[in-house]
Amino acid sequence: MIRFVLVRLLRAVITILAVVTFAFIVLRMSGDPAQVMLGPDVPQDALDAFRRTWGLDQPLWIQYLAYIKSIFTGDFGVSMRDKASALHLVLERVPATLQLTVPALILKLLIGIPAGVYAALHRQSFADRGVIMLAIVGFTIPSFVMGLVLVLVFSVLLGVLPSGGQDTWVHGILPTITMSIGGIGILARFSRSAMIEVMGQPYIRTAAAKGLKWRDVIWSHAFPNAAVPIVTIVGFMVGSLIAGAVVVESIFSWPGIGRLLVVSVSNRDLAVVQCILLIIAAAMVVSNLVVDLLYGWLDPRLRLHTDH
Repeated sequence: MIRFVLVRLLRAVITILAVVTFAFIVLRMSGDPAQVMLGPDVPQDALDAFRRTWGLDQPLWIQYLAYIKSIFTGDFGVSMRDKASALHLVLERVPATLQLTVPALILKLLIGIPAGVYAALHRQSFADRGVIMLAIVGFTIPSFVMGLVLVLVFSVLLGVLPSGGQDTWVHGILPTITMSIGGIGILARFSRSAMIEVMGQPYIRTAAAKGLKWRDVIWSHAFPNAAVPIVTIVGFMVGSLIAGAVVVESIFSWPGIGRLLVVSVSNRDLAVVQCILLIIAAAMVVSNLVVDLLYGWLDPRLRLHTDH
């Protein structure tokens, strides 16, 4: 088990380093922050002074080494636009993003998994076909389209919900629903498929033949074995919560990390963009690491495979 954990931790560190390196290179190839911050009509002397101030006149490899060194010392850089700590600016937006992502994740779990299990237990029924159809609609429609449709219906036509802002809890209803619909559809499909596969296994028929209550057969024997692929999807959803908030927060003018990322990219605010991407990468890697550890706990055969 120790080797299993160490291998996963090493992979996590390598993945984060790869993401950080990729983001660092792409951001510096995408445009000159000096031109964006100061404008196209600024004298060359001012541009050169700006680049010297922020270390952009150094060779790329020197900038990269300085950035990696600063990360390991807890320094994530300073915003070129706000002249404040990039990490501080990002952490200020975390509560707003959590106000959307946490309820959205709860909705995905509370609706998606039970709907998929119910559809699997009533296979080929009207309810099963309905769940499949709604699931397909949910995860095929892009979130920005879903958000605009919800705004059109509930804000413009019906006038019952606000279309943007963060003034009250009511303002979070539409963005939360927008973020959760796609995940509900995905979880419903995967839960249905996993349960159908497990229900066809011999040990399920054996448990039923022993006279166990059908409810106990489902929740004590079938669902725990179907949980492995479901855990994979849930882990991916947890890791991608911040990344998924980018579009939704932009549509509903929600002052979270996603909206800050859009603004910072347009302004070429390198330190802030790098800090957000690092947090997103770390969240996804940590969630995948937790999923791997859960795999090893749910199925010891995976640990044996890793040891060999």
